[in-house]
Parts: sequence; structure tokens; C-alpha cells
Amino acid sequence: MSSLGLGSLTLDDRNATQEAAVPKLTTFLTFDDQAEEAVNLYTSIFENSRILSTRRYPEAGPGEPGSLMTATFELEGQELMALNGGPSFSFSQGISLFVSCETQDEVDELWEKLSEGGEKGPCGWLTDKFGVSWQIIPRALGELLDDEDPERANRVMNAMLKMSKIETEELRAAADAG
Repeated sequence: MSSLGLGSLTLDDRNATQEAAVPKLTTFLTFDDQAEEAVNLYTSIFENSRILSTRRYPEAGPGEPGSLMTATFELEGQELMALNGGPSFSFSQGISLFVSCETQDEVDELWEKLSEGGEKGPCGWLTDKFGVSWQIIPRALGELLDDEDPERANRVMNAMLKMSKIETEELRAAADAG
């Protein structure tokens, strides 16, 4: 295979470097026409987030010229892509974004901000105003469900099943109630 010299890197080297920079798997969210609003909301909510790139529809369409076509963004180190794909696309609860939270304050903040205009569901699930499903879960839930004592774990599970937003202290109280 021949290589074209481009500075100190060959064309083959540059292609390999570009390919290595693109994650093998990226969550791709297809919106009707709210992708830009959604990306701006998500990157404003998550502390460690940023918009990596945007691409706008050209005159040739199919979207309105100048409107957002795609955006690549990062939330807490996870790269995602968003597309304005038109009204034939919608979301379902069959797929969700799982957020592992360290503190109850983090659960509370994300729960309120992401559910605003959407719908709060059971067991830490919510649907945001764009129809994207999220699971806002304290890390403590997994730890309590993994308890070596099956009775404690069952009490935690039963408590969690009665909750909408997950409340860590209530889970701990359920675990300790004997």
C-alpha cells in the first residue's frame, strides 16, 4: 500500500489516528427537530459535558437550511450524537440512558432537571420533554441489592419498587429494618 507524505505523518498514519479517535460505539439519538435544544439542555445539566461538533443542514436539505443536522457531544466522558431526523423518529422506553449517581443531591438535581416538562416514572426512570428515557440511580442501590444477606436485599428491592425517584436513606432504612 502506498503512502502519501503529509509532513511527518503518512496518509495511512493520519487515517489510523483519525479512526482511533472515533469511539467504536456511540449512542445516537434521533429527534424530530429538537436535537439542538436537547443537546444544549443536556450539556447545561451535566457538569462534565461539552459540545464537540455541530453540522448544519445545507441548502440541499433535507432539513431546513442552517438548522442543526447533527451534533456530537460528551456527557460525563460518554460521547453521544444527536440528529434532527424528522417526524418519523421517536423514542421508546426500550432504551434509556443510565446515570450512576454518587450522592442523593446528585440524584435530586438530575431528577428534577431532566424530568422538567417530561414524565417521572417508577424505580428511578423518567422521560424527558424530548421523549428520551433516563434512569437516575444512586450507586448505593446496587451496593444494597448486592448485600450478602438475601433478606436485606429483598427489603431494599421491595422499597425501591414503591419509589419514583430513588431515595438512598429510605433504601438504607429498609435494609436495616429487620
